[in-house]
Amino acid sequence: MLPRFRNVRRIGPVRVASYIVRGRHRHLAACTAPNCDFTSEYDSRAAAELAARTHRCSPR
Repeated sequence: MLPRFRNVRRIGPVRVASYIVRGRHRHLAACTAPNCDFTSEYDSRAAAELAARTHRCSPR
């Protein structure tokens, strides 16, 4: 079953979202720029937003 994302925000090219998996809240940061493979999961929303603010895409 796919997670249902909620509280989705965009910080630059990175989207930050929250979801619940196995009864635990998880937070995801994923870059939407072309050819950028940045995605990370975090235990706290603050950590995901910090990763989004400090992410720099490296073009290939």
